[in-house]
Parts: sequence; structure tokens; C-alpha cells
Amino acid sequence: MDVTVTPLPGLGTQQDFTTRSGHRIGVITYRDGRFELIVSDHEDPDKVAASVDLTTTETSALANLLGAPQLVAQLTEQQREVAGITTWQLPVAPNSPYDGRALGETEMRTRTSASIVAVVRGGTVHPSPRPDFHFVASDLVVVVGTIDGLRAASEILEKG
Repeated sequence: MDVTVTPLPGLGTQQDFTTRSGHRIGVITYRDGRFELIVSDHEDPDKVAASVDLTTTETSALANLLGAPQLVAQLTEQQREVAGITTWQLPVAPNSPYDGRALGETEMRTRTSASIVAVVRGGTVHPSPRPDFHFVASDLVVVVGTIDGLRAASEILEKG
């Protein structure tokens, strides 16, 4: 899919793509930090049919709604051909012993044979996080492994 990036001099940038149905959907990122979700008119793709102003928090929430399930779906599809491998999304709860601590401190791979392949934070996906990546409460940790390994990983994030 082709995403078009259009500079808007003095305003910011517009990024959009055309859907299978012919609508253009995009986001305008203003220089002052505001975001606007836009959908084109079906008859005239250059005419905006609907727009919604979004705060940074709302933009992150929308990205999380759209991005996290898509990432997990892609990982699940890729792992489908490997028998015995599963992908789970595990939250870092506010009371997790790893809230504020580095991924490496979990010793996740050594302790469970499961691998942390991404962390979703505030709508942003952090693929292949390094051992010095610090978790924060509300992170969504994407873990790949056996069912037993994933259960153990969940236990580690919950209780240490």
C-alpha cells in the first residue's frame, strides 16, 4: 500500500492512502502538535468529507487500537507455520514488579524460552526491544513462545 506524504508549508504534513473502496484516509500532523484524521469524499478524493481533531492522547489510543492487533495478527500469521509456537499480548500492570525496570532484568528468554518481540506503548510499537528497554505500566508486551513459556512469561510480568 502506498502512503503519500504531502508537506503543508507553514502547517505540517499530511499522510494518506487510498482504500480499496476509493476513499482517501489520512492524518494531518500540525506543527503545533495537533492531529486531524481526515476521510475524503468518495466522488472527489481531493475533497474532505469528514475530519476529526484528535489530541495526542486520542491519537495514541487510536494508533494502539489499530496497530497492536495488526502487529499481533501479522506475528500470528507468521508463526502459524511453526507448530507449537504462539503469540500473546501481556500487559505490564501498574503493580508489576517490572514497571520502571529494564527488559533484561526479567531474564525472560533464559527463564521461559519465550521471546519478547515487541512492546506497544501509547500507540507506538517498539519492535525487537533491547535489554535496556524500560517497561512502564500499561505497556503491552508481545511475546512469542510455547504455551508453557507464555504462561511463565505472564507470571514473571505479574509477580516477578
